[in-house]
Amino acid sequence: MRTVLITGATGGIGRSLVESFIKNNYKVILMGRDKSKLRDLKEIQDGSVDFFKCDFLNSMKLKSTIKKISSENHVDILINNAGSTDDSLFIRMNESKWFNIIQINLNANYFITNEIIKPMIKKRWGRIINITSVVAHTGNFGQTNYCSSKSGLIGLSKSLALEVAKRNITVNCIAPGFIVSEMTDKLDEVTKEGIISKIPSGIMGEPFDVSNCALFLASEETKYITGQTLHVNGGLSMI
Repeated sequence: MRTVLITGATGGIGRSLVESFIKNNYKVILMGRDKSKLRDLKEIQDGSVDFFKCDFLNSMKLKSTIKKISSENHVDILINNAGSTDDSLFIRMNESKWFNIIQINLNANYFITNEIIKPMIKKRWGRIINITSVVAHTGNFGQTNYCSSKSGLIGLSKSLALEVAKRNITVNCIAPGFIVSEMTDKLDEVTKEGIISKIPSGIMGEPFDVSNCALFLASEETKYITGQTLHVNGGLSMI
């Protein structure tokens, strides 16, 4: 049984990732910042699940938590899914908005990946999947911090893919477009219609569209795919 570590496990995409990997007989380790949500998510799953609470803004705590996870488990597949937004026009963006988003969406992934990949290198097998965003490629109004962090994650993935390819470790990204979530549920109908009008498929994606893609990238059959970004956006941006 292979083990997968999923960060940001309690969000919409995170929950779908957890459910999909459990259904496919993986051991799943959850990471998130809300202990009660993590516990609830574990309890409703019929499979091998463990969880670790961690605040990604606290680098020292994050490093100690990921070392504990690594010492107690061999993680075969890492899915860096955790992410956050704190939007503002660039000219009005204060330092905390900038640094906090970079910390959560980029720096934290460095700390996690740097620890988890070492046993993968020794075992000569691993899958690293980083969840980015369509706006990392297109930019987005009021999201210079978020877009910068997600673009940085793509650069990290490509460079790391080069370094570990000969160890049978693949490093890829998934870039979701507009996915049905708690965030999109808060949008008014006019805003939703405006978004959907720009999507050639005419619908928003579902979380399972992303988790199915992750299952594909996690498999043995994708050993020759690395350094790539798979776009899951209904044709919104054809890159």
